Amino acid sequence: MQKSEAFYRLKEKFLTMYAKVAVIGLGYVGLPLAIELAKKGYQVFGIDIDQSKVKRLEKCESYVSDVASEDVYTAISAQNFIPTTDYSILKEVDAISICVPTPLTKYQQPNIDYIQAAVTEIKKYMHKELLIILESTTYPGTTEELIEKQLELEGYKVGVDYFLCFSPERVDPGNHQFKTKNIPKVIGGTTPQCSELAMTLYQDAISTMYPVSSPKVAEMTKLLENTFRSVNIAFINEMAMLSEKLHINIWEVIEAASTKPFGFMPFMPGPGIGGHCIPLDPMYLVWKAKESKFYCRHIELAQEINMKMPHFVISKVVNELNHFSKSVKGSKILLLGMAYKPNIDDLRESPSLEIYEILKEKGASVQFYDPHATKFIDKAGNEVCSIEVKYERLQEYDCILLLTNHDVFNYQAIAENANMIIDTRNAFKRVNCSNIVTIGDSSIKI
Repeated sequence: MQKSEAFYRLKEKFLTMYAKVAVIGLGYVGLPLAIELAKKGYQVFGIDIDQSKVKRLEKCESYVSDVASEDVYTAISAQNFIPTTDYSILKEVDAISICVPTPLTKYQQPNIDYIQAAVTEIKKYMHKELLIILESTTYPGTTEELIEKQLELEGYKVGVDYFLCFSPERVDPGNHQFKTKNIPKVIGGTTPQCSELAMTLYQDAISTMYPVSSPKVAEMTKLLENTFRSVNIAFINEMAMLSEKLHINIWEVIEAASTKPFGFMPFMPGPGIGGHCIPLDPMYLVWKAKESKFYCRHIELAQEINMKMPHFVISKVVNELNHFSKSVKGSKILLLGMAYKPNIDDLRESPSLEIYEILKEKGASVQFYDPHATKFIDKAGNEVCSIEVKYERLQEYDCILLLTNHDVFNYQAIAENANMIIDTRNAFKRVNCSNIVTIGDSSIKI
């Protein structure tokens, strides 16, 4: 396809940093991206419908752990980052990155309402010479179906009047080694010119880019990455449950298998899966596959196993309390860690939340301690807050249930002062106490 005048004008703006960029959605994905683009000299308008987020950013206060408040202050002071709830700014920008949530419905089906809402706003202020990049994780075909076809109905031709790509977010909250800047970015343009423009836009903000042939390939790439993890986590969770039956320590087995220099990649069992990606993304693929009458049995089985893990943890609590002639009802239980993984405050899809609710339903007196994720809203709509733990008073609890292995916990002190510990993360592996029961290891009993 011959390159249009719009292509050349946009590319010149990106090369000279003269372009204005909008990032729609200022969460764990959008805010780090907006700040990286602002650092490189673009004027970036961060759009979010949550007024409280915008107000915090206007005060130069970051609510995302991977973004320092100092970086927000620097970007705002230089007028390179402008947070707003006003979509009308879209009529002035040269590029739009859509970074909105894509949750599941209660029926485990894709909820693309946030993408559709963003597209509705874009259509209101649509103009020529515009690059649109969808970054929200979604099913293959979304970019064409929800954006290209919609704008075609408005009279805009992709690759000529405007340019369209899908570039999957790969954010890993709390990862200090890999952040937005140095995570390779997959770019799938509707046309080669679309990909070239997106790479030009991002080239100074992102270290490495990897172009693919279409938005569908880029969309499928993200789903493959996280489905791979989901299936392997389910496998190791099942192996952990089997190891208990066989009186084998699965953690020792994993460590031994990891010595093989090829053909093995270690995954760790746990109380379930959490975060925005692994519990959700595979189900987008399952849903899309059914349109072609294709049934992803591996994915659905993995989802089933992973969703059962909180109940498996509860069964451990019940069994271990029985050793002390106690029932769950009336027992005082402390949960250590509510975030879905260590050293972050992210509670999205955390299995700890389900475990909390099940224990409450069974009549336990449940409290939690998490210095990162300090509060959440329970199923009844009540705010539940973290308590401050004094290790010397842990004997007041019938059971300590370790759900998230934060570095801040003093595992030796916890073990020395607790009556009983159930460890779902092998966090107490270096602590030699007889009061610890580890998921996936029935070789040590109280």
